Amino acid sequence: MISSRATAVAHPNLALIKYWGKRDSERVLPYTGSLSLTLDVFPTRTSVRLDPSLSQDSFSLNDAEVEGGALERVRAFLDLVRERAGQRTHARVVSQNSVPTGAGLASSASGFAALATAASAAYGLPTDTASLSRLARRGSGSACRSIIEDLAVWHPGVGHDEEADATSFAEKVPGPRLAMVIAVVSAAQKSVSSRIAMKQTAETSPFFDGWVSSTTKDLEDMQSALAAEDYTRVGELTESNALRMHAAINGNRPVIRYLSPTSVALFDAAGQLRGEGLEVYATADAGPNVAVLCREADLEQTRAAFAVRFPELELIAARSGPGAYLTEDA
Repeated sequence: MISSRATAVAHPNLALIKYWGKRDSERVLPYTGSLSLTLDVFPTRTSVRLDPSLSQDSFSLNDAEVEGGALERVRAFLDLVRERAGQRTHARVVSQNSVPTGAGLASSASGFAALATAASAAYGLPTDTASLSRLARRGSGSACRSIIEDLAVWHPGVGHDEEADATSFAEKVPGPRLAMVIAVVSAAQKSVSSRIAMKQTAETSPFFDGWVSSTTKDLEDMQSALAAEDYTRVGELTESNALRMHAAINGNRPVIRYLSPTSVALFDAAGQLRGEGLEVYATADAGPNVAVLCREADLEQTRAAFAVRFPELELIAARSGPGAYLTEDA
């Protein structure tokens, strides 16, 4: 049923097993599956209101009207929603996003998860998690995982075209209680977007084939480790998979390097703390910021340990978070 207006909230996720590379750019189908932890920080709140007076969609983010490529992405996404809903009415989209945009902290994941959830309700599309996850994927691949609470695995899809589209979505998986400390090395927008960089990796990096084959195996091993609540194995896979992704990116031509000297120092500190008895593991998406994985019970101790070593950095303690959900307008 069409409600004409809906508001949704979604949170970012950080991948333990990374997504890097599309085998089908139009449908946003990945070369490999991935697995992530949805967090309880940096929510995005998005309202979609159908407005018959509009000749095209409008989009405001954090109280500022958006133009250019970001607006076109939202309009293209809403065109897909309208096509599926059999509707032609345009919409006003109003979003408040607390994630630093373009800094490698999954701003597009929470953004398109919230937009998919609100738009589906406003235009009368199905709002079950599998349908929302498939739809959110078309806006941003990692957004399909932010539909899901806690730990989510994104299936790469079986076959091609419509069959692959129907079978590529995220769903919840079991696992231990995990948390992260996010070290904000830089909140500035990246000079090279993830979309551009992953395309270049697939086309130019000699390490890409190895990344695909090893990540497929990493995902299998990670699901087994989570099911067994083997935290040590979960952490080892998380850290090594992140470094393999960055190694593949470092093989790009022209060169792209997301990790800064401070990022590398954070990885080194995680290793040093393990040697001192605090079992933590580092990971980083496509940007300089580093997330330190820990047991939920060790979250405050982990944050304190990094605060001593990196007093100049903002350190954000994050626990497992909820999936995307509809809410009332503020």
